[in-house]
Amino acid sequence: MAIQQADKLLKKHKDLHCAKVLKAIGLQRTGKQDEAFTLAQEVAVLEPTDDNSLQALTILYREMHRPELVTKLYEAAVRKVPTSEEYHSHLFMAYARVGEYKKMQQAGMALYKIVPKNPYYFWSVMSLVMQSISAQDEKLSQTMFLPLAERMVEKMVKEEKIEAEAEVQLYFMILERLGKYVEALEVVQGPLGEKLTSELQSRENKCMMMYRRLERWAECNALSCKLLLKNPDDWQFYLLYFDSLFHLIDQSWTPPQEGAHSAEGEVHASTAQALSFMEDRIATEEAKESKHLRGPYLARLELIRRLRERSCPEAQQLGEPLELMFQFFVKFGDKPCCITDLKIFLDLLTPDQHVQFINRLMEAVPLCAPGEDGVALPGDTRALQRHLCVTQLSRSLGQQHALNTEGKLGLIKELKAHYQHGLQFGKSCLKTELQFSDMYCLMAAHVYVDLWLETGESNMLWQCLGLLEEGLSNSSSNAQFKLLLLLLYCRLGAFEPVVDLYSSLDAKHVQHDTIGYLLTRYAESLGQFAAASQSCNFSLRFFHSNQKDTSEYIIQAYKYGAFEKIPEFIGFRNRLNHSLHFAQVRTERMLLDLFLEADISSPLEESVKSMSLCPEEDDIPWDSLRDNRDLTVLVSWDPKDRQLNEEHRQRSLEEDTLWLRLRSLTLRLIGCVSALSHPPASRNSEKTTENGVAAKPSSLQSLLSQLENTLNQATQFSEKQLQYPFVGPVASRLAQALSSGCCQCQLSSLQLPLHLQELEATGLGSLLHTSLYMLEKCKGDLLEVKDSHSMTQHFLLENLVYFVETVCIVLWVSNYCGSVLRPLKSSLQKKKKKKKEASTVTVGAEFSSSLQSLLNQALEHIKSQELSLTALELGALSLEAQTQSEAEATFTKTAMDKVQSSYLRSLQEIGELLKKRADTLKSLKI
Repeated sequence: MAIQQADKLLKKHKDLHCAKVLKAIGLQRTGKQDEAFTLAQEVAVLEPTDDNSLQALTILYREMHRPELVTKLYEAAVRKVPTSEEYHSHLFMAYARVGEYKKMQQAGMALYKIVPKNPYYFWSVMSLVMQSISAQDEKLSQTMFLPLAERMVEKMVKEEKIEAEAEVQLYFMILERLGKYVEALEVVQGPLGEKLTSELQSRENKCMMMYRRLERWAECNALSCKLLLKNPDDWQFYLLYFDSLFHLIDQSWTPPQEGAHSAEGEVHASTAQALSFMEDRIATEEAKESKHLRGPYLARLELIRRLRERSCPEAQQLGEPLELMFQFFVKFGDKPCCITDLKIFLDLLTPDQHVQFINRLMEAVPLCAPGEDGVALPGDTRALQRHLCVTQLSRSLGQQHALNTEGKLGLIKELKAHYQHGLQFGKSCLKTELQFSDMYCLMAAHVYVDLWLETGESNMLWQCLGLLEEGLSNSSSNAQFKLLLLLLYCRLGAFEPVVDLYSSLDAKHVQHDTIGYLLTRYAESLGQFAAASQSCNFSLRFFHSNQKDTSEYIIQAYKYGAFEKIPEFIGFRNRLNHSLHFAQVRTERMLLDLFLEADISSPLEESVKSMSLCPEEDDIPWDSLRDNRDLTVLVSWDPKDRQLNEEHRQRSLEEDTLWLRLRSLTLRLIGCVSALSHPPASRNSEKTTENGVAAKPSSLQSLLSQLENTLNQATQFSEKQLQYPFVGPVASRLAQALSSGCCQCQLSSLQLPLHLQELEATGLGSLLHTSLYMLEKCKGDLLEVKDSHSMTQHFLLENLVYFVETVCIVLWVSNYCGSVLRPLKSSLQKKKKKKKEASTVTVGAEFSSSLQSLLNQALEHIKSQELSLTALELGALSLEAQTQSEAEATFTKTAMDKVQSSYLRSLQEIGELLKKRADTLKSLKI
């Protein structure tokens, strides 16, 4: 409709620029990008100056992701209307979108000369700061850009033209970056500092920052004391107080004989003073009748820790940590934050105090008399919260892990009883609210996982899934239930229920990077290609919009004077652009598209071209990759020896990077195969090699060599067999890919084009043998029943996917080989040819026939698996009814059905793709 209306206008007024651009926007949004661009350029070359045309062109270029064209528009407009404040302002913002900091500085000053307003002047100053941040040469930054920015601000200070807080913030930022901390401190403490009012304690925080940089510990200590007297619950100031205190003790600091201790007042420079200060804070809290603050009590425990680390005997004067933590629990045990407060100080207890500590806490939990099942239950939500806190602390101390199988089953029964009992307190809760007893359910699920990992009994896993499904039915917004279910279903190889679970998490913005890996890691590897494509799109949409969105944030920061935020926004954008997850998803998405789409009807060359894939260029920033994954998103109460540590993080990053290298090299090699040239043989040509095969590009040889080296590194890495905590990093696909034999088989396939002249039965026989080995690795029952227990072998699904991927690569290479061998065959028929060439053609034909037979075997296996899965009656299985109620058994059955349905869908999609490839092979007449 918009295009039609624009056409009507253009018939009457041919030169109405705005109508042309509006039509172009309509064309752009209907997918006719080339037409839209041509029409827009017709207007752009005329250099319009009417605001409507300029704004419409800006909208169009932004949608085309061509912000650099907006700068040219406004450069022309400013030349024609040099006194327009609006056009100069738009030009500055256009430069900001593309990061042209030098031009921004010039545009800002030009704007200030036309309209002498402070914001325009400081836009120019900030642009100098950005030039210093982006400068490759640190010396240039410190000797030219920042000093010039400082002089520009000092000029305004001397002329008393500083008006806004943002201008003071910018001055402070410049001095800080120049390392002029004394001058920065003087600015904050002087008259200009009075303008720092937008944030609470903004001046004090900046002073504290400068004192720390200058190592003026006396002032740091005195200021933190003053601030703690004002707000005894501010944890950051306790940490600064302790840091400065021990620095002063180490320096043997003594107060001056005359005058004040420091510019900020009295200084505490001894342990005795610190003990007295803490006792005063506690006494003040004890004197209150209600609303006690947690800060002073936790600060006392923190001081004990620090004194113990320094082997100071004064630590005993503060009291016994067990008793102090008990007192804290009595005061704050009914608050959900109590567990996180106490958890960080559990290492103050000795191992032989653990049982005593939990027993003491249980004495402070008011429970009703035990019921028929022998479990004492809380009478209200406050008692429930206290009991829940003790239970979580017990797990954090490793007491639950130390139980035997029978003890853990008893614990699960008790936790379930507490969970079911606690549901009565949440009957009036909204759907979006969590149930008070949800954590009991989650902990019981964790104990089930412990049993599954220890005993290998799949029954424990099924009951765990059933329990979590029940928990989710009562508390549909509980993200922890969803995350653990998501992880368990993926571990079982069932991707179908995961899509809805992830969707219901409603991940926002940066979460597509921090937790998106939970979804994309399993997406394609479990054979649900349509869902995998959708999952990759979720993440890629966020990453692609990041570039455009961040530019808008930067523009808003300039408009509102939030200069401090501009470097943060740019850092955020870079962090996302260099995200490991982004590189993984981009690579996997391109591979997935090729495996699904590229065949004889839609040649590989076209698919590679449409992706703008250039095999010679490696666009992954390997040296600056950022691991943005949130590896602690799942709640865990594991003791320290079982927790995620730095070694796990490093090894997981190394593993994921190795897998990404393998996949990226495979993708680029596929691009190389599509680009191989093979002109017919010519008598006069000296450049063609034997059999008419053109000289191969050096990039193919180089990439194959890199792939071989990476494969060797990956094999060495997988031999270490490092185990991650269950709720830690998700293992990459590397180990399973190596085990399936697909990496070696794909490498052998991709090496064929280099050795086409020496194509012999031994080489192709080896390739077929490896392919057959891969198929054998896929055989077995995905879901089988033994002794009334169902067992899963989900790794068979991954092996099948690797088999299909390898078949695709073998077919692409075969297609290329066929294009070279066909002319040979026709020339053989015309005249007698060398024996070697005749055998080459024969071997190629035999290979094609054997490959067809292999694919038929694979299709038969998939068909048999589908039939056996369909026939399987999981509901008839005995699920140890004595440990499950009828309701629980129903939820467990639901979980089993989801897994069964997911397996069937995976087999169906894998089968369909393999059948397409088998049909492709039939049309490959080598």
